[in-house]
Amino acid sequence: MKFYVASGFNNIDQVRFVSEKFKDKGFIHTYDWTQNERALTFEELEEMGQKEKNAVIDTDFIVVLLPAGKGSHIELGIALGQGKKIYLYSPNEEVNNFAETSTFYHLPEVEKCFGTIDELIDVVTIKLKG
Repeated sequence: MKFYVASGFNNIDQVRFVSEKFKDKGFIHTYDWTQNERALTFEELEEMGQKEKNAVIDTDFIVVLLPAGKGSHIELGIALGQGKKIYLYSPNEEVNNFAETSTFYHLPEVEKCFGTIDELIDVVTIKLKG
Protein backbone atom coordinates (compact mmCIF):
# COMPACT_ATOMS: atom_id res chain seq x y z
CA MET A 1 0.00 0.00 0.00
CA LYS A 2 1.10 3.53 -0.77
CA PHE A 3 1.02 6.42 1.68
CA TYR A 4 1.51 10.16 1.89
CA VAL A 5 2.12 12.27 5.01
CA ALA A 6 0.80 15.83 5.07
CA SER A 7 1.74 18.45 7.63
CA GLY A 8 3.41 21.82 7.96
CA PHE A 9 7.11 22.64 7.79
CA ASN A 10 7.07 23.02 11.58
CA ASN A 11 6.43 19.25 11.84
CA ILE A 12 9.11 18.18 9.37
CA ASP A 13 10.93 15.92 11.86
CA GLN A 14 7.70 14.13 12.78
CA VAL A 15 6.80 13.71 9.10
CA ARG A 16 10.18 12.12 8.42
CA PHE A 17 9.86 9.85 11.48
CA VAL A 18 6.36 8.67 10.51
CA SER A 19 7.41 8.14 6.89
CA GLU A 20 10.42 6.04 7.89
CA LYS A 21 8.30 3.92 10.24
CA PHE A 22 5.72 3.22 7.51
CA LYS A 23 8.46 2.36 5.01
CA ASP A 24 9.98 -0.01 7.58
CA LYS A 25 6.59 -1.75 7.72
CA GLY A 26 6.55 -2.26 3.94
CA PHE A 27 4.42 0.70 2.86
CA ILE A 28 5.48 2.72 -0.20
CA HIS A 29 5.96 6.48 0.13
CA THR A 30 4.47 8.32 -2.85
CA TYR A 31 6.42 11.54 -2.32
CA ASP A 32 8.72 13.01 0.33
CA TRP A 33 8.03 16.73 0.31
CA THR A 34 10.38 17.19 3.28
CA GLN A 35 13.33 17.01 0.89
CA ASN A 36 12.27 20.31 -0.69
CA GLU A 37 13.67 23.68 0.24
CA ARG A 38 11.17 26.50 0.63
CA ALA A 39 10.07 27.73 -2.79
CA LEU A 40 11.49 31.05 -3.93
CA THR A 41 9.55 31.47 -7.18
CA PHE A 42 6.05 30.84 -8.46
CA GLU A 43 7.49 28.25 -10.84
CA GLU A 44 8.96 26.32 -7.91
CA LEU A 45 5.62 26.54 -6.10
CA GLU A 46 3.84 25.14 -9.15
CA GLU A 47 6.32 22.28 -9.52
CA MET A 48 6.04 21.34 -5.84
CA GLY A 49 2.27 21.64 -5.91
CA GLN A 50 2.03 19.34 -8.91
CA LYS A 51 4.25 16.71 -7.28
CA GLU A 52 2.28 16.85 -4.03
CA LYS A 53 -1.07 16.70 -5.82
CA ASN A 54 0.06 13.70 -7.88
CA ALA A 55 1.36 11.97 -4.73
CA VAL A 56 -1.98 12.37 -2.96
CA ILE A 57 -3.88 11.11 -6.02
CA ASP A 58 -1.50 8.13 -6.31
CA THR A 59 -1.70 7.12 -2.65
CA ASP A 60 -3.90 4.56 -0.92
CA PHE A 61 -4.02 6.48 2.34
CA ILE A 62 -2.93 9.81 3.72
CA VAL A 63 -1.86 10.75 7.22
CA VAL A 64 -2.35 14.38 8.23
CA LEU A 65 -0.30 15.44 11.23
CA LEU A 66 -1.69 18.40 13.13
CA PRO A 67 -0.94 21.19 13.47
CA ALA A 68 -0.89 21.45 9.71
CA GLY A 69 -0.54 24.29 7.26
CA LYS A 70 -2.77 25.49 4.46
CA GLY A 71 -1.15 23.17 1.92
CA SER A 72 -1.89 20.17 4.12
CA HIS A 73 -5.54 21.12 4.25
CA ILE A 74 -5.65 21.32 0.47
CA GLU A 75 -4.07 17.85 0.35
CA LEU A 76 -6.74 16.70 2.79
CA GLY A 77 -9.36 18.07 0.39
CA ILE A 78 -7.80 16.29 -2.58
CA ALA A 79 -7.75 13.04 -0.60
CA LEU A 80 -11.41 13.48 0.36
CA GLY A 81 -12.35 14.18 -3.25
CA GLN A 82 -10.44 11.11 -4.41
CA GLY A 83 -12.07 8.83 -1.82
CA LYS A 84 -8.79 8.07 -0.05
CA LYS A 85 -8.57 6.72 3.48
CA ILE A 86 -7.50 9.55 5.78
CA TYR A 87 -5.91 9.34 9.21
CA LEU A 88 -5.90 12.64 11.07
CA TYR A 89 -3.42 12.78 13.93
CA SER A 90 -4.22 15.26 16.67
CA PRO A 91 -1.68 15.02 19.50
CA ASN A 92 -3.67 17.29 21.82
CA GLU A 93 -7.14 16.35 20.59
CA GLU A 94 -7.55 19.92 19.27
CA VAL A 95 -9.93 18.54 16.64
CA ASN A 96 -12.46 18.21 19.45
CA ASN A 97 -12.23 21.92 20.28
CA PHE A 98 -15.41 23.16 18.61
CA ALA A 99 -14.11 26.72 18.20
CA GLU A 100 -10.93 25.55 16.43
CA THR A 101 -11.94 22.44 14.48
CA SER A 102 -12.80 22.04 10.80
CA THR A 103 -15.99 20.53 9.47
CA PHE A 104 -13.91 18.23 7.27
CA TYR A 105 -12.18 16.63 10.26
CA HIS A 106 -15.48 15.05 11.24
CA LEU A 107 -16.45 13.37 7.98
CA PRO A 108 -16.78 9.57 8.09
CA GLU A 109 -13.81 9.14 5.72
CA VAL A 110 -11.53 10.74 8.31
CA GLU A 111 -10.32 8.58 11.15
CA LYS A 112 -9.15 10.70 14.06
CA CYS A 113 -6.11 9.41 15.93
CA PHE A 114 -4.89 10.60 19.33
CA GLY A 115 -1.98 9.66 21.55
CA THR A 116 1.65 9.24 20.64
CA ILE A 117 3.15 9.05 17.16
CA ASP A 118 4.03 5.41 17.81
CA GLU A 119 0.38 4.70 18.67
CA LEU A 120 -0.67 6.39 15.42
CA ILE A 121 1.68 4.16 13.43
CA ASP A 122 0.41 1.06 15.23
CA VAL A 123 -3.26 1.95 14.67
CA VAL A 124 -2.78 2.61 10.95
CA THR A 125 -0.67 -0.51 10.45
CA ILE A 126 -3.17 -2.77 12.24
CA LYS A 127 -6.13 -1.31 10.33
CA LEU A 128 -4.45 -1.62 6.93
CA LYS A 129 -2.48 -4.82 7.30
CA GLY A 130 -4.73 -6.64 9.74
